[in-house]
Amino acid sequence: MNFLDRSRTVAPPGWSRWLVPPAALAVHLSIGQAYAWSVFKPPLESALGLSGTASALPFQLGIVMLGLSAAFGGTLVERNGPRWAMFVSLVCFSSGFLVASLGAATGQYWLVVLGYGFIGGIGLGIGYISPVSTLIKWFPDRPGMATGIAIMGFGGGALIASPWSTGMLESFGTDRSGIATAFLVHGVVYAAFMALGVLLVRVPADGWLPDGWEPKQETRRLVTNAQVSARNALRTPQFWCLWVVLCMNVTAGIGILEKAVPMIQDFFTDTSTPVSVSAAAGFVALLSLANMGGRLLWSSTSDLIGRKNMYRVYLGVGALMYVVIAQLGNDSKPLFICCALVILSFYGGGFATAPAYLRDLFGTYQVGAIHGRLLTAWSTAGVLGPLIVNRVADAGERAGHSGPSLYTTSLTIMIGLLVVGFVANECIRPVHARFHEAPEGSPRVHQQS
Repeated sequence: MNFLDRSRTVAPPGWSRWLVPPAALAVHLSIGQAYAWSVFKPPLESALGLSGTASALPFQLGIVMLGLSAAFGGTLVERNGPRWAMFVSLVCFSSGFLVASLGAATGQYWLVVLGYGFIGGIGLGIGYISPVSTLIKWFPDRPGMATGIAIMGFGGGALIASPWSTGMLESFGTDRSGIATAFLVHGVVYAAFMALGVLLVRVPADGWLPDGWEPKQETRRLVTNAQVSARNALRTPQFWCLWVVLCMNVTAGIGILEKAVPMIQDFFTDTSTPVSVSAAAGFVALLSLANMGGRLLWSSTSDLIGRKNMYRVYLGVGALMYVVIAQLGNDSKPLFICCALVILSFYGGGFATAPAYLRDLFGTYQVGAIHGRLLTAWSTAGVLGPLIVNRVADAGERAGHSGPSLYTTSLTIMIGLLVVGFVANECIRPVHARFHEAPEGSPRVHQQS
């Protein structure tokens, strides 16, 4: 029987569910390197003569492929299990770095885009959704916390990758050869680390429940006891409202994240204490920490206050943070950094809360496949966010602008997008019974948690 088969990953009696989050983290901490892409932007622009818009292409394509591969692969992940999915993610993500390394070494930028963006992006999507439905099934008592633990790894990936990548570029050099070597090391090391998750992950036996916990009839209005298939979920207005919510929240956050290094340098370029390259890389690491911490903090908070209320905070307070940056951001580095950290914590929290929101609305039946389809919102945002920020900044440079004025228009656009997302969240109502699956009885087996 194949080692990757779902049947080979069913946990034996007494197996601890707390071993699943580390398995998920092994994958998510690796693929979360995508959030440190801005560290490679200046070296690539210098070595290959690229514009800011062009140097964003690998990242943008990677996010597009994340959403598309998650959408089309979601059903396969549900069918084949998390071990298969994590292995596919390992192969694609690591080989993407190897192809990008070849492209950097030969000066063929299209290979960097193909490797990091297209091939690696498939690894991002399959790896991202690989543990989600498994974690929700292992933690039906705390779905927000469970998905937050795993998905915080994706947000925290840059916390490791940013200083690590910066150190490698300092050691290997920022020419084509140095960039190629850094890509090569990334591919090899991440393959070894992700293999730990492949070996460790397990799925619960059919009918398993945490020891001492019994499912109860939900009384909260947006939490269903019914089940909705992935096919039917796409027919509901709730799915598309949540799609808009996620797309707007991600667009607003990813624009800052992708251009974090040049952005903070531009905001304070005319001050007496400009931001150095190493300090800017530290800013990226701080953003990653906020992104990571927000995924666990806010998704766990959503278990207490509800998903809809949590998204009201993400979108409403997030818009206010953008207003502060636009109006006062260049007056104070601490103020700029604090607002950016709050925005990125909401950005990460929005991702981590989404699976639990889907579980509330559609049940656990095909939540992994539904989540995969929802991530097409991330694909759209992955293009929109960097495109808005980079195009506006590039146009400003051509017009002779510099400093914070390069971002005034794009920040205003982000505020408007968050308002749109806030309205969409307010439109979410319980799913109509006509979309529910017919109930089926299943045996319940208790094991130790």
